[in-house]
Amino acid sequence: MSNTPSPKPPMPPMFHEGMRALQDRFGTRRIADRLAEVRRKDVIDDYARSLIEPARFFLLATADAEGWPDCSWKGGDPGFVKVLDERRLAFPSIDGNGQFRSLGNLSVNPRVGMLFVDLEGRRRVRVNGRAQITFEPATLALWHAAQAAVVVEVAHVFPNCPRYIPTYRMEAESPYVPRAGAELPTPDWKLREDLNDALPDTDPARRA
Repeated sequence: MSNTPSPKPPMPPMFHEGMRALQDRFGTRRIADRLAEVRRKDVIDDYARSLIEPARFFLLATADAEGWPDCSWKGGDPGFVKVLDERRLAFPSIDGNGQFRSLGNLSVNPRVGMLFVDLEGRRRVRVNGRAQITFEPATLALWHAAQAAVVVEVAHVFPNCPRYIPTYRMEAESPYVPRAGAELPTPDWKLREDLNDALPDTDPARRA
């Protein structure tokens, strides 16, 4: 992965005709344009960074080549999403269920949406951009047990109103997050009789 981002592309439009039609129906075109003017950025600013870098999770939206959407939870220890510079961030792909829905979609449609939510501070920020999958060893070394990594070049970065975010407090970290020197428990689903024999031969959870 190059340490230098590619030439900055033009910022894509914030609204399309479907959005505009509804804005006009409900009289919100003016406030929509004002929000885009004062809140939308095409770089990761200090506010966005303050949510992204300590995040323990985010929601990832992808779509396949035909536009069918998929949404996934991505989680890890604080810092698992790396802000590489003001225009790029990266996150790892670690052991999952083997379907590779997110990465598979990204391999045919690079457009991605990411929603970061701070449940304790009741803040959130969206990041939309174009993603690239990498298997470069130097990049994978940024995380423990990463199978691949995704580098996102941002197109839109904008906060959202937090009024509907309930306040939560974290009680415990996930024991399944790969950590150096820690032995990971086996997910229960991998031990199911109807699934276990289909696990990869290299998976330690597979029974002989």
